[in-house]
Parts: sequence; C-alpha cells; structure tokens
Amino acid sequence: MNPLLALLDLSDYEKRERGLTHTPHEIMQQPASWQVTFNGLRSRLPEVRDFLNSSGLRDQPGKRPIVFLIGAGTSEYIGHSLHHLLRRQWQCEVVPVSSPDLLMGFSDYILPEQPYLWISFSRSGDSPESVAVLERALAECPNVRHLVVSCNAAGRMTRSFEGHPNGLAVVLDDATNDRGLAMTSSFSNMVLAGQILAHAWTVEAYETICRALSEAAESFILPAAEIAAELAGGEYARACFVGSGLLAGTAMESALKLLELTAGNVQAFSESTLALRHGPMSALDRNTLFVSLVSSQEQQRKYELDLLREIRDKSLVRTCVAVATTGIAALKGRADYIVSPERGLGIPDLYRPILDVIFGQLLGLFTSLHFGLKPDSPSPNGAISRVVQNVEIYQ
Repeated sequence: MNPLLALLDLSDYEKRERGLTHTPHEIMQQPASWQVTFNGLRSRLPEVRDFLNSSGLRDQPGKRPIVFLIGAGTSEYIGHSLHHLLRRQWQCEVVPVSSPDLLMGFSDYILPEQPYLWISFSRSGDSPESVAVLERALAECPNVRHLVVSCNAAGRMTRSFEGHPNGLAVVLDDATNDRGLAMTSSFSNMVLAGQILAHAWTVEAYETICRALSEAAESFILPAAEIAAELAGGEYARACFVGSGLLAGTAMESALKLLELTAGNVQAFSESTLALRHGPMSALDRNTLFVSLVSSQEQQRKYELDLLREIRDKSLVRTCVAVATTGIAALKGRADYIVSPERGLGIPDLYRPILDVIFGQLLGLFTSLHFGLKPDSPSPNGAISRVVQNVEIYQ
C-alpha cells in the first residue's frame, strides 16, 4: 500500500498513539479543500472587491497603496509565495513583511502619508505578534487598511474587525484550521485565498487554474509520498531546498516543515538558486539531501540545471531531488529523484507553491516518523507549540 494511504488506514487508536490523527489527513485533504476555499471565497467576492476598491487598488497606478503581506513563521512564507503574483495582477508594490519584525520596528516600516493595505495571514488568528501589530495599527495608523485571512473564526485577529470600518476578515472553512502542530492545509489554502484575491476582478480566469491545481495535486500526492517515505530513511543530517521567484517561498516553507516535524534532527535550510553559491553551498556534504524546485520558465531553468550539474559534478551531496512540472527529460542524470504530477503540467510558476510544497510536507511527515516522533506534536521538549506562547508585548 502507498505509505500515505497506509497511515490514513490505521485504526483511530494507533493514530492517537503515534501522533497521526491529524497531520496525514490534513496533507491528504488539500486538493479537495482548495475547491472548497475557492467556492467559499468566490461567494464573498462582491464584498471583497468593494473593500479593495475603497482601499485604492483601482486608483491610478501611482496612487495605489503599498501592500504588505504579513505573517509569522509559515504565515510569513505565504507572503513570499504570493507577492510577485499580486504585484503583477494589482500593478502596485507588494512586500512580504514578517509580523515579528514589524512589531519590533513598527515605525521603520510606515510612512505617515502613504496609503497601505495590510493583508495579514494567520491560521489561528491568535499569534501574539500578529495580534499586537494589528491592534497597534488600528489604533495609530488611519492610513492603513486591513484584510485578515484566517482559518479560525474565533481568533482575536478576526474579531478585531467587528464594527470597524477600516478592515475586513476572510475566514476559510474550519477544515483548513489544522489541528496538527505543523501548518499544512492551512498554508496551502491561505496561499490559494491570496491567489483568488489576486484575481478578484478576473475570477473566471482563475477558476480554470484552481481546478488544474487540484487535479495536479491529486496525481502528485501519492507518488510524492512514496519518494518522501523512501528518503526519510536516508539518515540525512541536513537538507537544502532551493527555488527562485515564488518557489523561493515554497523552499522556505518546505525547509521549515522538515525542521519542525523532525524537532531539529534534520537541520533544514533554504536559499534561492543563484545565491546558494555565495556561501551557503559550503554547508552541502554527503549527509545533505538537496531539493531543487525547478522552474517551468526557460531562463530560470537554465540556471537551475546548471546548479544541479555543478552539485553532481562536484559530488557535494549524496542525493538530489528535483520537483518539476515540465522538462523532465532534461533532469534525468542530474537528479536522483524527480517528483512531478501526472497532470497539470501547464501550471505557471506563479501558482505552483501550493502544489510543490506538498513534497516538503510529506518529507517532514515521514522523516518525523523515522525519528520516532509524533507528527501531530513533534516537539517532545515543548520548544514549539501550535500557537506561539510567552511573547511579552512591550508598548
């Protein structure tokens, strides 16, 4: 049986004992959940468009707001998986911003006369840094409009906008509010929500893309699970994920999934394709798993193929994995494993983060099990928790 299906087929008792009640299911549900998110958000688009219009996104290009994509941890990487798409569709400046950085350097990020739209992403809506940043901006910055995307209707960030004219909350289906520690379907569904927002005025065009993403993921997830389960037993001390453009955000999130689900037993990091040679390549060795998220854009692919060839020629790592949707033949001989969907090969890179990240999620899941951890709660010493705790907020 496929290793992911085998986990899903366990008895409820064994799932509880092994910490597998939530995480495998939350990974597996993603292709179907994206359609639920699409249908739910499409029904609210008239309200969303009115809010975006009132925030200035349809003004003359030079007068449009600066858009911040805000989050902490995985939610920060949502912004890195969306900013180029939103910039292209909305024709204004879009910047991913970490809410912890924004909290500590609040006044450094905001120009008093500049209009802003802040889009805050949060699974729980209760992350202390994100809540504090939002509440301060609501109190002090009338030039900032706010849109919160969350998976929890009861979160503080969602409730902050009750009766407030300067903001709007979009809450996704409760099934996306992952109960496991690691964000999986919550990440991909909030990225998908951002893609829908990018197409707020062209949703019919995006509907085709959304359907293709779901179909591609359905053909991707089980073969990716087989490769991830095989690699999980490879005794790798570290892993390096590389990607360019919006796939750099996917590399960040994939590295975090492997790091947190293994409680740091695998030291995972990410880098953009060309930046790897500027120092980080020195960390590659025979105990490193190297994963390249290979672009479908011809120019970017050339750089990525060159990097894979150099790593192979220098024998820097034991195993190279390529995650790709096109040009599979060119990858043979440069990667030991090629992870690719059987369908959906025409999906542009701008929309691929939610597809490609599934491999990183699966690698984290099976490697967690290899180390004898419980994926639903993989931090045995309590170093991390589902919602960050013990952050003192200073005024």
